[in-house]
Amino acid sequence: MENLKIKINPDQIYFPAINFNCETGICEISGESYMEETYRFYEPVLNWLNTYFLEKKPIIFNVKLTYFNTSSSRFILEILFKLKKYQLEGGDVIVNWYYKKQDADMLSEINDFVDETALEINTLFFN
Repeated sequence: MENLKIKINPDQIYFPAINFNCETGICEISGESYMEETYRFYEPVLNWLNTYFLEKKPIIFNVKLTYFNTSSSRFILEILFKLKKYQLEGGDVIVNWYYKKQDADMLSEINDFVDETALEINTLFFN
Protein backbone atom coordinates (compact mmCIF):
# COMPACT_ATOMS: atom_id res chain seq x y z
CA MET A 1 0.00 0.00 0.00
CA GLU A 2 1.20 3.48 -0.83
CA ASN A 3 0.61 6.85 0.77
CA LEU A 4 -1.98 9.11 -0.83
CA LYS A 5 -0.80 12.67 -1.32
CA ILE A 6 -2.59 15.38 -3.26
CA LYS A 7 -1.04 18.81 -2.96
CA ILE A 8 -2.94 22.06 -3.19
CA ASN A 9 -2.44 23.44 -6.67
CA PRO A 10 -2.55 27.25 -6.99
CA ASP A 11 -4.41 26.78 -10.29
CA GLN A 12 -7.06 24.63 -8.60
CA ILE A 13 -7.78 26.46 -5.37
CA TYR A 14 -11.08 24.63 -4.93
CA PHE A 15 -9.38 21.30 -4.21
CA PRO A 16 -8.18 20.36 -0.73
CA ALA A 17 -4.79 18.90 0.09
CA ILE A 18 -4.75 15.21 1.02
CA ASN A 19 -1.94 13.61 2.99
CA PHE A 20 -2.73 10.01 4.00
CA ASN A 21 0.19 8.08 5.45
CA CYS A 22 -0.19 4.29 5.46
CA GLU A 23 2.78 3.77 7.82
CA THR A 24 1.66 6.13 10.61
CA GLY A 25 -2.10 5.99 10.01
CA ILE A 26 -2.23 9.78 10.11
CA CYS A 27 -4.56 11.08 7.43
CA GLU A 28 -5.16 14.77 6.84
CA ILE A 29 -7.44 16.74 4.57
CA SER A 30 -6.98 20.51 4.53
CA GLY A 31 -7.85 23.66 2.65
CA GLU A 32 -11.10 24.27 0.78
CA SER A 33 -13.31 21.78 -1.05
CA TYR A 34 -15.77 23.09 -3.59
CA MET A 35 -14.92 21.59 -6.91
CA GLU A 36 -17.51 20.78 -9.58
CA GLU A 37 -16.88 17.06 -10.07
CA THR A 38 -16.59 16.15 -6.43
CA TYR A 39 -16.87 12.42 -7.03
CA ARG A 40 -13.76 12.39 -9.26
CA PHE A 41 -11.72 13.93 -6.46
CA TYR A 42 -13.04 11.88 -3.54
CA GLU A 43 -13.24 8.46 -5.25
CA PRO A 44 -9.50 7.71 -4.80
CA VAL A 45 -9.74 8.95 -1.19
CA LEU A 46 -12.57 6.52 -0.43
CA ASN A 47 -10.75 3.69 -2.23
CA TRP A 48 -7.57 4.36 -0.25
CA LEU A 49 -9.49 4.21 3.03
CA ASN A 50 -11.15 0.92 2.04
CA THR A 51 -7.74 -0.59 1.33
CA TYR A 52 -6.22 0.83 4.52
CA PHE A 53 -9.01 -0.62 6.65
CA LEU A 54 -8.15 -4.11 5.40
CA GLU A 55 -4.82 -3.79 7.22
CA LYS A 56 -6.58 -3.37 10.59
CA LYS A 57 -4.27 -0.57 11.72
CA PRO A 58 -5.15 2.52 13.81
CA ILE A 59 -6.12 5.69 12.01
CA ILE A 60 -5.97 9.33 13.06
CA PHE A 61 -8.09 11.42 10.73
CA ASN A 62 -7.38 15.17 10.85
CA VAL A 63 -9.72 17.58 9.09
CA LYS A 64 -8.50 21.13 8.55
CA LEU A 65 -11.02 22.40 6.04
CA THR A 66 -11.84 26.09 6.09
CA TYR A 67 -14.72 25.73 3.63
CA PHE A 68 -16.62 23.00 1.79
CA ASN A 69 -19.71 23.03 -0.39
CA THR A 70 -22.76 20.77 -0.18
CA SER A 71 -21.39 18.28 -2.68
CA SER A 72 -18.14 17.96 -0.73
CA SER A 73 -20.15 17.66 2.48
CA ARG A 74 -21.76 14.48 1.16
CA PHE A 75 -18.36 12.89 0.59
CA ILE A 76 -17.02 14.05 3.94
CA LEU A 77 -20.07 12.45 5.52
CA GLU A 78 -19.37 9.24 3.60
CA ILE A 79 -15.79 9.24 4.89
CA LEU A 80 -17.03 9.73 8.46
CA PHE A 81 -19.51 6.88 8.05
CA LYS A 82 -16.66 4.64 6.85
CA LEU A 83 -14.60 5.62 9.88
CA LYS A 84 -17.51 4.84 12.21
CA LYS A 85 -18.07 1.46 10.54
CA TYR A 86 -14.38 0.66 10.89
CA GLN A 87 -14.55 1.64 14.56
CA LEU A 88 -17.59 -0.58 15.15
CA GLU A 89 -15.66 -3.47 13.57
CA GLY A 90 -12.89 -2.98 16.15
CA GLY A 91 -10.68 -0.46 14.39
CA ASP A 92 -8.91 2.21 16.42
CA VAL A 93 -10.19 5.58 15.12
CA ILE A 94 -9.48 9.13 16.24
CA VAL A 95 -11.02 12.06 14.37
CA ASN A 96 -9.74 15.59 14.99
CA TRP A 97 -11.47 18.51 13.31
CA TYR A 98 -9.59 21.80 13.38
CA TYR A 99 -11.50 25.02 12.79
CA LYS A 100 -11.10 28.72 13.38
CA LYS A 101 -12.36 29.75 16.80
CA GLN A 102 -14.66 32.43 15.40
CA ASP A 103 -16.21 30.09 12.78
CA ALA A 104 -19.53 29.18 14.41
CA ASP A 105 -20.89 27.87 11.11
CA MET A 106 -18.10 25.27 10.87
CA LEU A 107 -18.70 24.17 14.44
CA SER A 108 -22.37 23.74 13.59
CA GLU A 109 -21.42 21.60 10.57
CA ILE A 110 -19.14 19.46 12.73
CA ASN A 111 -21.92 18.95 15.28
CA ASP A 112 -24.28 17.93 12.46
CA PHE A 113 -21.73 15.33 11.33
CA VAL A 114 -21.47 14.01 14.89
CA ASP A 115 -25.26 13.76 15.14
CA GLU A 116 -25.52 12.03 11.77
CA THR A 117 -22.70 9.51 12.22
CA ALA A 118 -22.55 9.00 16.01
CA LEU A 119 -18.78 9.31 15.59
CA GLU A 120 -16.82 11.11 18.26
CA ILE A 121 -15.04 14.10 16.71
CA ASN A 122 -12.53 16.11 18.70
CA THR A 123 -12.86 19.81 17.91
CA LEU A 124 -9.67 21.84 18.05
CA PHE A 125 -8.74 25.40 17.09
CA PHE A 126 -6.22 26.55 14.53
CA ASN A 127 -5.24 29.99 13.29
